[in-house]
Amino acid sequence: MNHEDFVLLTPEHFPAFPYDPPYSIQNDLMKHVYSSIEKKHVTVVESPTGTGKTLSLLCSSLSWLTDERERARKGLISQQASGSNEPAWVSAQAVQIRHKELEARDSEYEERLAKARKTEARLRALARARVTKRQRISARTVQGPEGDDEDMFLPDAEVEDREDNISPAVRALMAKRRKTALCESQESACTKVYYASRTHSQLTQVLPELRKLKFRHVSYGVSGPSPQESRRESSVNTPSTNPKKHTMEADDNEQDSEANRRQWRMVSLGSRKQLCINEDVRLKSADLDERKEEKRCQFLPPAEDDFRMLDFRDQILASPKDIEELAVAGQNTQTCPYYGSRRAIPQAELITLPYNLLLQKTAREALGIDLSNQVVVIDEAHNLIPTLLSLSSVRVTSHVLSTSLRQVAAYYQKFRTRLSVVHSLHLKRLIGYLDAMHTVMEDWRTSKSKAELHSAEGRSEAGRKVEGINLLEVEAYLKHSKIARKISGYADMAASKEAQGSVPKNQSSVRATPPLHAVEAFMVGLAGAREDGRVIFSIMGDGTQPEEIEVKYQLLNPSITFRDVVDTARSVILAGGTMSPMSDVIAQLFPSVLSERISSFSCGHVVPRSHVQALCLTKGPAGSILEFKYAQQTNGLLITELGQLISNLCNVIPGGMVVFFPSYSSLNFAQKTWKTAQLLDKVGLKKKVFFEPQDSSTVELILREYAEAVRELSADRSDKRTGAILFAVVGAKVSEGLNFSDDLARAVVVVGLPFANKNSPELQERMRYANELEAKLGNRRHPRAKDAASELVSVDVFLGFFRALLMDFLGRAIRHRMDWASLILIDRRYSSAGIQGKLPSWIRSDLIHCETFGQAVKHLGEFYREKKQRVFPVG
Repeated sequence: MNHEDFVLLTPEHFPAFPYDPPYSIQNDLMKHVYSSIEKKHVTVVESPTGTGKTLSLLCSSLSWLTDERERARKGLISQQASGSNEPAWVSAQAVQIRHKELEARDSEYEERLAKARKTEARLRALARARVTKRQRISARTVQGPEGDDEDMFLPDAEVEDREDNISPAVRALMAKRRKTALCESQESACTKVYYASRTHSQLTQVLPELRKLKFRHVSYGVSGPSPQESRRESSVNTPSTNPKKHTMEADDNEQDSEANRRQWRMVSLGSRKQLCINEDVRLKSADLDERKEEKRCQFLPPAEDDFRMLDFRDQILASPKDIEELAVAGQNTQTCPYYGSRRAIPQAELITLPYNLLLQKTAREALGIDLSNQVVVIDEAHNLIPTLLSLSSVRVTSHVLSTSLRQVAAYYQKFRTRLSVVHSLHLKRLIGYLDAMHTVMEDWRTSKSKAELHSAEGRSEAGRKVEGINLLEVEAYLKHSKIARKISGYADMAASKEAQGSVPKNQSSVRATPPLHAVEAFMVGLAGAREDGRVIFSIMGDGTQPEEIEVKYQLLNPSITFRDVVDTARSVILAGGTMSPMSDVIAQLFPSVLSERISSFSCGHVVPRSHVQALCLTKGPAGSILEFKYAQQTNGLLITELGQLISNLCNVIPGGMVVFFPSYSSLNFAQKTWKTAQLLDKVGLKKKVFFEPQDSSTVELILREYAEAVRELSADRSDKRTGAILFAVVGAKVSEGLNFSDDLARAVVVVGLPFANKNSPELQERMRYANELEAKLGNRRHPRAKDAASELVSVDVFLGFFRALLMDFLGRAIRHRMDWASLILIDRRYSSAGIQGKLPSWIRSDLIHCETFGQAVKHLGEFYREKKQRVFPVG
């Protein structure tokens, strides 16, 4: 078999796509993704939300995975034939035997999963039939540690000590047995697709889209066609000319579709906090990812009962589940879903996970994720760069540092005569380092000579105070000994004794995260510091509380964290609603990737351009210039005119209306000003008023009430109010919530442009780094052109804002082809050529500049009257 026979050709159409035919942009996107995976490309995909992006990404990547599985089978069979010097008939017999072996293996595995589906269905039925009782919480959990047992705070014995009396030969035999047991419990890993998004709420949208796909169950019979051959046959089959026969065939196909539909082996990954089903443990600690129980959890089967965990693994793989369904399955089987999902990773074909579990190397290692030759799809990738920078940034305050120093010193003083040599040595080093960092921070407070230190300077400053400290050794000790929890526990007990004379009986069951954890995270960041990282010192405090010093390690180059993913994976697909300019994304994330490996794809929206109206307002109803720079956001007269403008817009705009402010401070000031001027009462006569809360716990309730108000008031002709209005902040909590389709958002209003605080130490360091990097690369600019730092402020900050804005507008307000809405930009700076050059082409080309407020009302009135006269079916 020639090498060309193993190359997968990009299909012209995708039968698994649920809507026939797909939009042309959907088909083009699927072809691009399929081709990119096959060619091992890194690609940036721009497809507005509402165009079926998630469905297209799943269909194309899983189509390739189906074809890749068939290619792998052919490769195994081809090796059997080509690797033998026997006569042709002997080779043919060997190929047939190998084919049957592969079929038997697949058949046995499918039977096992089918059995797991039946078991799962039975357990679900039993769970529905019985009354669910809350897990009994132990008295120790509620009351805390009993008595005055200080021994419980002593560190665990070192692992090395436990095996000191075991010979090397016995250790090697034990390791071999462990390896053999692991191989017996797990099949070989398969090629898979890792589908990542920013939050679990966004990942919950993946499973409904997956269930829409029409992949047929693949049966590998001797004469059965391959998936690619089936696809070619389906594209040339001529439909029946007999209508009656065609109807009967359609009915038969509909009845068999569910039985023949492929069940993808999918795993949803999450943290312990999301998947822990042990109420006892959940109540004991706020930090479940660090918590280590004194005794084995009842939901984690022991090693001798591993079959229970393997059975649960099969149930996870038997049918796709989101994170909530996975937790329920664990409760039904009384088996830990966190460890169960980890055991299912090797055999899974599709894995969904949040950004942090994919992007952090420590998280991947903890979960056993190996990206070698795997496909990585990152959705909502317009958030990727700030996410990478935040994941690489660690900080600690002077209060946390001094608290940690005090706790460790007290712990060492109490137990120093009972500590082993190893523990005593490491704790002395830790005390020395904490004392050195505390001295450095106090010296900086005294001098305040500079707002930052390079990472090497930060280490050397501490190093001059304490010689011979190895950060990696100290950090490794904290990580493996888990002593931070014991030090914190002893400190809490000592503080309780001092305050009340004894341990309180009703001590809080939830233990706070030890301050040493923040120090440990900072040490990890500092130990792995690079030349493109900075240690930044700054003063915290708003004047109402004592000033604190914050020291922060910040990585300025997002590609460093991402490089390991790009270099290891077969293909990486970054998909988002607004990724332009792609050159900026590629330059920041893939500076070391060869240009031949990078590709991009961009498509328009499925919504006709006539369904989206974009206006720029430069003047208010009284003729005032509308420009909301930072200083003007607290201008009472300007904010009052803004309130009158919004009140007038309520007369024209039907249904729901969402108004975005650049920050909570600007929104709060506007709310206070409008209340004083009674403008909110005036707006409330036309639309019911809602404000986005800063408390995340009440966001869902506010959104639900807003949606109900829009639906009720839009339908109730007796009420003078025509809907509701929601005031929110760009990129904040509303973006994670409700989809504002149809009447829920007939207009999205954006007030002002974002502002960059140039005095921020972080931004100053990014600006300095941008100039240093440009000088190192030897790039020269025109004398009158902006330098790299100025472009960073004007481009990077603005694009981050507008990407969030467009996701709020396109992703939330325009949800289907027949939907329609207005985008109203209130700030005269939107009319400048510089700002317009950064806007997406679909906005820039159709943006209407209104010199007066009257012109804006006229255009809006015409737009809404035209849409009201036409009947748009919702679909």
